[in-house]
Amino acid sequence: MITRRQALLSTAAAMVTWPSWKKVMAAVTRPASGPAPTGTTPYIPVVTPNGVTLPWEMDGDVKVFRLTAEPVKREFAPGMVVNCWGYNGQCPGPTIEAVEGDRVRLFVTNKLPEATTVHWHGILLPNGMDGVGGVTQPHIEPGETYVYEFTLKQHGTLMYHPHSDEMTQMAMGMQGFFIVHPKNPDRRIDQDFCIFLQEWSIEPGSATPNPMVMTDFNIFTFNSRAWPGTAPLIIRTGQRVRIRLANLSMDSHPIHFHGHHAWQTGTDAGPIPQSAWWPATTINVPPGTTRDFEFVAEHPGDWPIHCHKNHHAMNAMGHDFPNLIGVDQSGVADTMRRHVEGYMPMGSDGMGEMGSMHMPLPPNTLPMMTGEGPFGPINMGGMFTIMKIRDQLTGYDDPGWYKHPEGTTARRISTGAAAPMVYICPMHPQVVSDKPGKCPICGMKLAPRK
Repeated sequence: MITRRQALLSTAAAMVTWPSWKKVMAAVTRPASGPAPTGTTPYIPVVTPNGVTLPWEMDGDVKVFRLTAEPVKREFAPGMVVNCWGYNGQCPGPTIEAVEGDRVRLFVTNKLPEATTVHWHGILLPNGMDGVGGVTQPHIEPGETYVYEFTLKQHGTLMYHPHSDEMTQMAMGMQGFFIVHPKNPDRRIDQDFCIFLQEWSIEPGSATPNPMVMTDFNIFTFNSRAWPGTAPLIIRTGQRVRIRLANLSMDSHPIHFHGHHAWQTGTDAGPIPQSAWWPATTINVPPGTTRDFEFVAEHPGDWPIHCHKNHHAMNAMGHDFPNLIGVDQSGVADTMRRHVEGYMPMGSDGMGEMGSMHMPLPPNTLPMMTGEGPFGPINMGGMFTIMKIRDQLTGYDDPGWYKHPEGTTARRISTGAAAPMVYICPMHPQVVSDKPGKCPICGMKLAPRK
């Protein structure tokens, strides 16, 4: 008999029973998300896309973890490497996993150029282990190692980060998940993902974030990766999925997921009682918090998951340009090209052309919108990735783009053109075509001539 605790709180159309979860898991092999810990794990390990899980060893009855705070070079996406700070060569730091009731010992070595500490965000522990420099402990000076030890009295999605010059250190990427699994779980989760949200100010052509910036950020990341560098979430149809979100940036991030409805089930204070679960398709994550949401992956396809703040799903955009929507720049462009070789007018008809253009960029700079899908440019960047849900999976490698069943995609029925259209390259006006396409000189998308 299925108990109430073993059933999903969902609509009748979205119900998947406990036995069917077991059947799904019996047919799918779980991937490792990083170095495997020694001993047994009485839980399904989380997956940190583009990240790793911190290994541990046993010392008697104590789980021992080792963290090194240090400068880290992190590739945000192909073509952009950033000078971050992090832990164990990772930014964000490796995910720590343990079980409610575990006694943990964490060695922290400082290889930064300044002092640091580690605060165990949301964890109930003795005051002297809280990790606030100058308040509960001395600062950990460069070259020093400190040890923290406490018993985990709760479970949930928690974090670790500095409480020493945190303005600089967190803005440079020092943060990580601390996942505490319940000792006696009341439901099975088939896929469990961790995504850290962050925003950065990195001038085009540079490689080091500016921690002094308070509002005008230009790079937005999932686990310190920006689209198209973000890993997809590979899911089998019918699996129950939990996605854990964490945010230590300056802004809230409303994370929207396509194709499914979910329940918000947890915060950094722990699980939300089932009677208070909140249905949503967008989960807002304020600064300094975590949020968990769960859903059953019922609908196969390539479903985006992204921040719904307009500028947070793009890369390296300046925000101090004039508004040129609706402005005819054709005469200005011809004049400017006589003085500035390669001048390109932009913005009169929107910014979608940025997704297909190939104009030169400063070194170590991502295009504002990028990525190619099966139907053309995706015109996205930043906090964006794709949940790839498939009926048949034998593993968790990227299955490629979804093959839509016949008759299930939107299709063109009319061009809406009253007369033949002529297309030109905005950068090379001598390139003229009677069909849409790309400029053979620069690769930019041809635009209709007005």
